[in-house]
Amino acid sequence: MRSLVRGMLRALLAAVTGGALCAAPALLPAGAPAQAEPAPNARPAAPPAGPANPDDDHAGAQIARREGTGRSRGVPPPRVARTQGLDVSSHQGNVDWAAVVAKGAAFAYVKATEGTTYRNPFFAQQYNGSYQAGLIRGAYHFALPNVSDGVAQANFFVDHGGGWSPDGRTLPPALDIEYNPYGPICYGLSQRDMVGWIRAFSDQVHARTGRWPTIYTSTRWWSACTGNLGDFSDTNPLWLARYAADPGPMPFDWDFHTFWQYDDAGAFPGDQDSFNGSLDRLRALALG
Repeated sequence: MRSLVRGMLRALLAAVTGGALCAAPALLPAGAPAQAEPAPNARPAAPPAGPANPDDDHAGAQIARREGTGRSRGVPPPRVARTQGLDVSSHQGNVDWAAVVAKGAAFAYVKATEGTTYRNPFFAQQYNGSYQAGLIRGAYHFALPNVSDGVAQANFFVDHGGGWSPDGRTLPPALDIEYNPYGPICYGLSQRDMVGWIRAFSDQVHARTGRWPTIYTSTRWWSACTGNLGDFSDTNPLWLARYAADPGPMPFDWDFHTFWQYDDAGAFPGDQDSFNGSLDRLRALALG
């Protein structure tokens, strides 16, 4: 019975995104520096009270530095879908959204919060401005799992921009779970504790908004820090981070990505993203 339900849910996700892209062999991007996967890290004695440099923390802030890139920066790889978008944070400041639309963007994710203390000071201009310019937009939260529990951070996120409305123009809220900018890459959590933290955040966002959050991550980080012990593929859309010519292998146990962050520079401000499907499928995802 579980396998039947699982298959039905995956079929629905695939219908929204237009189907899976083929997974490439589990290799580093060509030309990327070879790095051994980190060993499990020890829990720090006392977690920090909050982020030290939150304006520098955004989706993909650590990806190029940790995983490298295997192609010319700023040039879309050949497998980027025609539905293009971007993600921004306070690092971009006030964004000229009319210019972004003129260059062909269809959607944007905007950083709203980090931990339980930080709010993007440019969030209103970026989130509301993108909507007013005609983009489909959504908000994301930068996770700090060593600072507070998943429920607390989900509530802070939803209370400060991470909501959702069935207007066909608002994407599911998103969780940015990636390399720790301040210490051990897995934030001092065991793999089981990390899965539990993500589950608690996801469940609370769903309880508050009615939508399962999109999960932003990289395959390498997910494998190292969750140990592939938790399966979110039946409920949570995947926003994959990989700066290479193709998306590569998916994190466990997703069959395909919904969004792909393929570069941290390009035609649009901030990071460059694509949606794995047509514009009408993106609207369907937003509508829920």
